[in-house]
Amino acid sequence: MGLVELLWVASMPVIKILLITAVGLVLALENINLLGKDARIQVNNLVHYVLYPALVGGNLADTITSENAVLLWFMPVNILITFIIGSALGWILVKLTRPPKHLEGLIIGVCSAGNLGNLPVIIIPDICKDKGSPFGDSNVCYEYGMAYASLSMAVGAVYIWIYVYNIMRISASIVPKEEHRTSSFTQEASGEILDFLSEEEDPKNPDNMGGDNDAYTLLLSSNQSEEKVKVSISAKIKDLSGKFFGNSNFKAVFSPTTLGSIVGFIVGVVPLIRKLMIGSDAPLHVIEDSVTMLGEATIPVITLIMGANLLKGLKGADTSFSTIIGILVVRYIMLPILGILVIKGATQLGLVQPDPLYQFVLLLEYALPPAMAIGTIAQLFGAGEGECSVIMLWTYALASVAVTLWSTYFMWLVA
Repeated sequence: MGLVELLWVASMPVIKILLITAVGLVLALENINLLGKDARIQVNNLVHYVLYPALVGGNLADTITSENAVLLWFMPVNILITFIIGSALGWILVKLTRPPKHLEGLIIGVCSAGNLGNLPVIIIPDICKDKGSPFGDSNVCYEYGMAYASLSMAVGAVYIWIYVYNIMRISASIVPKEEHRTSSFTQEASGEILDFLSEEEDPKNPDNMGGDNDAYTLLLSSNQSEEKVKVSISAKIKDLSGKFFGNSNFKAVFSPTTLGSIVGFIVGVVPLIRKLMIGSDAPLHVIEDSVTMLGEATIPVITLIMGANLLKGLKGADTSFSTIIGILVVRYIMLPILGILVIKGATQLGLVQPDPLYQFVLLLEYALPPAMAIGTIAQLFGAGEGECSVIMLWTYALASVAVTLWSTYFMWLVA
């Protein structure tokens, strides 16, 4: 296949993404306002809690089996390598450009986490269905391509919420927030101090009364003391477990997407459950059909929201030009070059199966723009929202050229 044909095949999915993104941006304009701030928040919640878990879980259940799960073991390792290399390059960029402290986590995050979710799910099936595809039969390519893309999406989501979330959380906590956040923190701190004082120094607290109370305490029976100890220990255990499972970090790790990935993986890998739910002859196939129907709405909705969120980047923010250039160099030059070395080395060592489509997906994971979930995390912590919008605007504007060129080269390299 010639270079021009490969370029045409690689450009089609990217052009589709750009067109839908442009529609989302137009819908967010003030004079239209169909995707205003409140609407985006509600739709983002719908995507986060319903659509995205349905897409990930449904695709994993349908495409991942106990046989190909063993063959695909290198993909989670490869995604981890992209995060490690991207973080190292992002850390170097932070040291060179010296951005404000609250932006350091954001910069490392956008350098490490690529859009492993909706972009591969859009790009790979479109390439498979194109007449000029170098990956053979379109149906076989689509089946295996969706398995690769689904696993990439699931693993990427888990890594983002475990790793990038905590990096940005630590960075955002270094610098004091706006006045309302400061006052909120002061109120929380004073509330904790008052609680502490009420427990330790409150004269109404029986534990702090002197004289008669001390004598009374000494006269307590041993059985009553043991019962009090048992009650206090059980109460402490209950309190600690409540704090652990209610902790925001725990909830972030076990996000709806992560839980959807776990359920989908179990359904796909366990033969008995798979026979009950997957396939037109399965007794419970209506569940799979319903989940698939929900998942199909995810990609266009996410892409529309992505375009609407980019509108904020058009208004500008205090993001240095050198930082933006550095992020573009990391994501579209350094990472893809290093990714070629990693995948070629892994193939030579026999760690990667000699499947051109599989190798193409592994390479593509190094050449994607930053994950859109980073914008959600920035909004969650209230640190670097405007800067994140500017970064997303530039990275996704140039993705039309960068992803197309790298996809063309990757297809030529593996095919």
